[in-house]
Amino acid sequence: MAWSGRVLLHNRDFRRLFAAELVVFGSDWFVMVPLLVLLPELTGSGVWGALVLAVDTGLNALMLPYSGILADRLDRRKILISANLLALAAALLLFVVRSAATVPLALVAVGVMALAKAFYSPAASAALPNVVDPADLAAANAVAGSAWGTMTVVGASLGGVVSSVLGPYASFGVTVACLALAAVLTASIRRPMQAPRESASAGPPRAWHALVEGLRYVVARPRVRALVTVKSAAGLGNGVLTVFPLLAGRYGVGALGAGLLFAVRGAGALTGPLVLRPLVSRAAWLLPGLAVSMGLYGLGYLGAAVAPWFPLLLALVFVAHFAGGTNWVMSNFALQQAVPDQLRGRVFATDMMLATMAISVSQLAVALVVDRVDERLVLAGCGLVTLTYAVVWRIATRGLASSGSAGDRSAITS
Repeated sequence: MAWSGRVLLHNRDFRRLFAAELVVFGSDWFVMVPLLVLLPELTGSGVWGALVLAVDTGLNALMLPYSGILADRLDRRKILISANLLALAAALLLFVVRSAATVPLALVAVGVMALAKAFYSPAASAALPNVVDPADLAAANAVAGSAWGTMTVVGASLGGVVSSVLGPYASFGVTVACLALAAVLTASIRRPMQAPRESASAGPPRAWHALVEGLRYVVARPRVRALVTVKSAAGLGNGVLTVFPLLAGRYGVGALGAGLLFAVRGAGALTGPLVLRPLVSRAAWLLPGLAVSMGLYGLGYLGAAVAPWFPLLLALVFVAHFAGGTNWVMSNFALQQAVPDQLRGRVFATDMMLATMAISVSQLAVALVVDRVDERLVLAGCGLVTLTYAVVWRIATRGLASSGSAGDRSAITS
């Protein structure tokens, strides 16, 4: 922890960027956990919860190619602040969702928040190497990778508690306050969030040209191509989130139990990158490690499908996301090293687009069956899909293992 914590203690700008991400991720769970409990109560169906998750990830995926271009062309600080304020305005709409007739407004609000996240995430990932020294990048990734997991633990736990005790609308109020704080923290960062750009006297390239340029970069480099497809494994298993509230009801633990399921998911994602951080700096271990992490995610949910006790279910969800969080941070760090600053936003947008498209497909598939299929079959199906993807991905990338550092260096210098 000391190795990772040094950059957090000594770099003011990274500390504020990290704090802003903590607040943003936390606010997300103060919306999602209460909504996934509230909507089935208002409508009597689990479909609306699945649709909320699908809208969240689907719109995010559709916007990511364009938002990645903006992350390379515009001031990343302004993008982050604007995204926070847009999400804040959308969160206010959730206070109107109080009956079955107003449930569609939740989809509108979540959709706008998804658009805001689509602009926030590539800009934040692309900005990270600019606010830390090169020697601190691995440590900064380990810390930044823990942000999502940390606030899934805190946000999901507190979201479940606040929703149970004070009601979902109190949780939505926390979201509004969090997003305002994130905008203030980001505005206080002093370091530039991108390298100086060349003169644009001839005018910037068209959006389509810029997108194609980024895609060509990915396609031409097999190792980068492998890295931007690896997150899709866990994404295809992400439909399990839809049935978390339903599983909590099955085990008789209610909204608090649903919050605990989301919380241990975050705890796993937080712990994995910190425990397995030595893998991040070893190129020879990278691709095998990514394959193992994907496979372990799938096995975790296959086990969860037959868990007879709620504590065992919590433990297996933790294991799955211990692996999933490691997968995310390892691939992010490798991409940040491999991709030049002027293309980084687009490459990260492509990376996130593929992952969120996989998530959306999984959630829509679950939405089609959630009211007709046992929750345990949903867990088993999602786990099996992820495990199969992991095996196929590893077979397809085995020839890249020997290229190791040389492949990374060619990607950096090309």
